Amino acid sequence: CGSLISSQFSFIPTASTNPKAALKSKIVAEFRPQSLIDELLLYKRSEDQIELKEKQLSTMRVDVCSTETLKCLKGKS
Repeated sequence: CGSLISSQFSFIPTASTNPKAALKSKIVAEFRPQSLIDELLLYKRSEDQIELKEKQLSTMRVDVCSTETLKCLKGKS
């Protein structure tokens, strides 16, 4: 009985026998930090643009009831 238990626990899965471990190894090996940095920079620029437009709109005095004014604003963005 003792040999049966020890034989069951003597097997340690490796990356080649464990599909999850193999997938994790592949992801780590293929990770390219530069592409992540580029995406984050694009996101930051987009956030900056949104913030700038919000500030510009907050300083404008706009009649929100005028559909013509809203059309003009929409055309500028």
